[in-house]
Amino acid sequence: EGRENLPSVPAVVLAKHQSAWETIAFQQIFPPLSFVLKKNLLRIPFFGWGLALFSPIAIDRGAGREALKQLEKQGRERLDAGFWVLVFPEGTRMGVGEKGNYQIGGAWLAAKCGAPVVPVAHNAGRCWPKNAFIKRPGEITVVIGPAISTQGRKPAQVLAETEAWIEATMRRL
Repeated sequence: EGRENLPSVPAVVLAKHQSAWETIAFQQIFPPLSFVLKKNLLRIPFFGWGLALFSPIAIDRGAGREALKQLEKQGRERLDAGFWVLVFPEGTRMGVGEKGNYQIGGAWLAAKCGAPVVPVAHNAGRCWPKNAFIKRPGEITVVIGPAISTQGRKPAQVLAETEAWIEATMRRL
């Protein structure tokens, strides 16, 4: 749902993270796509090396302000190169019905670069549960929300609007 909400230019996508499914499927919805991920994931033999081929934005989450600088520098490079940038604002996978603390990074990046934010909600966790090997049959619904302008707005305002939209949409899924 909501493909008509996609802006004509690459944007920062802020999405719920429930499973591995969205990391695969979103590459088809938002091509080309660059993920923001933990730098140490790139150090995992074979998996990390393959992940590096997708031009991720690798940050050290424990670096505080320095992590925001890394995100802004690499994120701006990706956006300027025509990539959509995907950020999971809760920072990690959340189980169905769970809500984590939304972090400012994605909204910060969008505001600093003047890019719109595209909020995304989905129910992939029902079919591909967090940390579960067995997948369940069912239909996965992805809802793309209206693009949120960052022009003249503080990152905290953008994040609050994004979080409210995602969580309200999750309740109806």
